[in-house]
Amino acid sequence: MSTVQAARAAIRTDRFNRGAVALTMGGVLLMTAACGDGQDKGGDAAATAGATASSSAAPGGTGGTGGTEAATTPKTSVAVLNVEPKDGAQGVAPNALQVSVTKGKLTTVEVTDKNGKPVQGAISPDGSGWKPAAGLAPGTAYTVNAQATDADGLVAAATSAFTTVASGKQVSTNDNIADGQTYGVGMIVKVDFSSKIVNKEAVAKAITFEADNGTEVKGHWFGDNRLDFRPAEPWKPGTKVTIHYRLKGVEVAPGVWGDVDKDEPFTIGRSQVSTADAATHQLTIVRDGKSTTVPATLGDAQHASWGGTMVIMSKEKVTHMNSQTVGMGSEYDIPAAPHAMRLTTSGTYLHGNFWYKGDPFGKENTSHGCVALKDVEGGSDTSVAGSFYNSSLIGDIVTIVNSKEKTVAPDNGLGGWNLPWAKW
Repeated sequence: MSTVQAARAAIRTDRFNRGAVALTMGGVLLMTAACGDGQDKGGDAAATAGATASSSAAPGGTGGTGGTEAATTPKTSVAVLNVEPKDGAQGVAPNALQVSVTKGKLTTVEVTDKNGKPVQGAISPDGSGWKPAAGLAPGTAYTVNAQATDADGLVAAATSAFTTVASGKQVSTNDNIADGQTYGVGMIVKVDFSSKIVNKEAVAKAITFEADNGTEVKGHWFGDNRLDFRPAEPWKPGTKVTIHYRLKGVEVAPGVWGDVDKDEPFTIGRSQVSTADAATHQLTIVRDGKSTTVPATLGDAQHASWGGTMVIMSKEKVTHMNSQTVGMGSEYDIPAAPHAMRLTTSGTYLHGNFWYKGDPFGKENTSHGCVALKDVEGGSDTSVAGSFYNSSLIGDIVTIVNSKEKTVAPDNGLGGWNLPWAKW
């Protein structure tokens, strides 16, 4: 019989006779007591203990060898185990499971669901507690079997069977990362939640980043539904990153639970950082240390471009640009703007332009706030805009300088680089 089976047998017997429990746990406890009582009984001690267990089990038994000494109650462990939730509990929160011990150290904790699937967890270094690695699944039955030893090596055991609260309201979690994709050095991971997050600290702790070069990543809340992550400085090229989501079992708000446990890998590609200068009407592109400058046009006097650092959020080979969608009335309607790269949620793009009269590129600012590069109708891969588009990644940095407009807000697109690290 395994130690766990012995513990279960002991607990079942306890319902009828506590004296029998010690005997049911049998060989281990009795033999340990005989060997550790300080008396020199030689090889007969174990035999005497075994005979005592056998004889005492029968009502009226006198014990075969040892008179009154054989009837002495065996030593029991002073270790006290506590399992939460208690045996028989229903509607348990998925994050409520924990095992602890006083006057002893945990040796084994086994947690399984009704299908026998184990729950991963770890005993604390000092042996005083155990917690699961992640929250439990909602609406699932679990069984806990735990053992501990006291200073004399005597074993104590406890078990608990309980059921977690049924699947109810869950928050939906979505980010801007695709598994295995490559992003620019300015990539900020934006995590959106479908409902208000109240327990923000627990949610932030349940989303961790692992970088192969040890880069530290921190999260910053923008309101109650959005959590952005970035390092202190732009990523180093070639960094391999994995996001670890462990939100199942996390109560994100009263009665609302996280919905996902998953690992999401991505890679940082080469370095490309571009600077659009509203004063010189130029875009300077620094790619892996090599600098190139091309003519551009930015926001005009009435529609100055946002200043500050932005990040390419998305790329669209062709997009429909309509001023009504950004609150500018009927200023413009371009059904097929080529090589469009979005920089802000509010509608700033870096895109190709073929419709301006004359040749404003490198000479004047004529746009409604965007950064525009020369292109042809339908877009050309060999145009200035097409070449930049094809060499750009989502996550590349674009900074606008010398604009008369204020700095873009940190939550407008992926504008978090405009927030100092000390405030992040």
